[in-house]
Amino acid sequence: MNIMKIKKVLVANRGEIALRIIRACKELDIKSVAIFSEVDVEGLWVRKADECYPLVGNPIEAYLNYDRIIDLAKKANCDAIHPGYGFLSESAEFAQACDKAGVIFIGPKAEHIALFGDKMASKEAMKGIGVPVLEGINTPVTNIKEGEKISREIGFPVIIKAAFGGGGKGMRIVREEKDFKEMFEAATDEAKKFFGKGDAFIEKFVENPRHIEVQVIADKYGNVLHLGERDCSIQRKHQKVIEIAPSPRLNEKVRRELYRVSTKAMFKLGYESVGTIEFLVDKDDNIYFIEMNTRVQVEHPVTEIISGIDIIQRMIEIAEGDKLQFLQEEIKFRGYAIEFRINAEDPKKKFMPSSGTVEKYLTPGGPGVRIDTSIYTGYKIPANYDSMIGKLIVWGLDWEGTVRKARRALDEFYIQGLPTNIPLHREIVRDIDFIEGNIDTSYLEKKLDKFNMDAINHIEEEEKKMKNITQLLKSIKEKNVSVR
Repeated sequence: MNIMKIKKVLVANRGEIALRIIRACKELDIKSVAIFSEVDVEGLWVRKADECYPLVGNPIEAYLNYDRIIDLAKKANCDAIHPGYGFLSESAEFAQACDKAGVIFIGPKAEHIALFGDKMASKEAMKGIGVPVLEGINTPVTNIKEGEKISREIGFPVIIKAAFGGGGKGMRIVREEKDFKEMFEAATDEAKKFFGKGDAFIEKFVENPRHIEVQVIADKYGNVLHLGERDCSIQRKHQKVIEIAPSPRLNEKVRRELYRVSTKAMFKLGYESVGTIEFLVDKDDNIYFIEMNTRVQVEHPVTEIISGIDIIQRMIEIAEGDKLQFLQEEIKFRGYAIEFRINAEDPKKKFMPSSGTVEKYLTPGGPGVRIDTSIYTGYKIPANYDSMIGKLIVWGLDWEGTVRKARRALDEFYIQGLPTNIPLHREIVRDIDFIEGNIDTSYLEKKLDKFNMDAINHIEEEEKKMKNITQLLKSIKEKNVSVR
């Protein structure tokens, strides 16, 4: 197989992941090209890239116009395009268009993106090679009456999921038949809005499972390895809030089985590049495949930290045609890592997304602390995109020490100018169930109201404290001026 060294990459994304890819490219001596919408002119990734080009039109649609993006890549003499996550990262059409244009798509083959983008087809494919799946249907449902009949046969509670999408969008849990119509309409309407198709499938809902995902990496020569698992059980409205590697309370036998079925499945399917296979683990330690993401994950840093492997750089090397430079037994996992998604959300308004100018930005530091973000003092956060503005990642040799480090780091983190969910994270890391690793997908739902109330109280205390400090400094300054 030919190996083509990539010399220049267009980053088809924005924000912290665009900056992350640019940094990986620089370390590989690869030139980077940034793109930006009209509201992203001041983006840090735009400044850090070797070249940058504007996108025209609607700020969101601009990053989805792959004909324009490929055209820019060719004009800038780019060998390859990295899609990051979100936007075009799981578009088989985009991957095919790149291939047709003679530009390397840094990611898996279009056929695998298409397969795993279709939740029903991927479920059947995984079931066919021996991966456990949840009871449900393998054909899309668009009719409410048909959906109700299927749900009765499966048995409530059931979950309605968008057939062509992910990330918690187009998803509703139905516990009783009387709620089916309302939930089905809400799920399919949301699916149409985000994915262009309202098709949905229905499967049995598992009460209070853990959400565990396995990071896999595979080259073009049939070598498939795992980079451990992540526990993504702490969620709000099916959106991940905190991710942990490895899972703090996962049975070792279950862990080994997750690794086995994940690598076996990807080998049998001939998968290439990095990917994440997501599972539910119920209270009896049964595992069920739910979906696969054929891209780099938001939470990839926790895996990088415990494994020492740069996932973005390995993606690029695999796209070039390189073999993996290590064996499974050479990957050594060390300690624990926790990632906190820092979102521009207002706890006082039920975590409504917020936007505005970052007036003051003080980040934590010290050993084992990593910040992935593209914001800075004076940066105006636009209202057009997802509310995540950065990630705080902490690492420690043991779970207890990692939690203590997380508390310290979160207490040091200060963003002024707009509300964030940092106060919520501060409450979570002080909760006894979190400290003991007793978490499942219902964890945050059960505790959110109390966490939020305590967070708001602490926000008000912090505001008073900062106000008093400001007044004290002003008073000292005035006295010094009068003495002169």
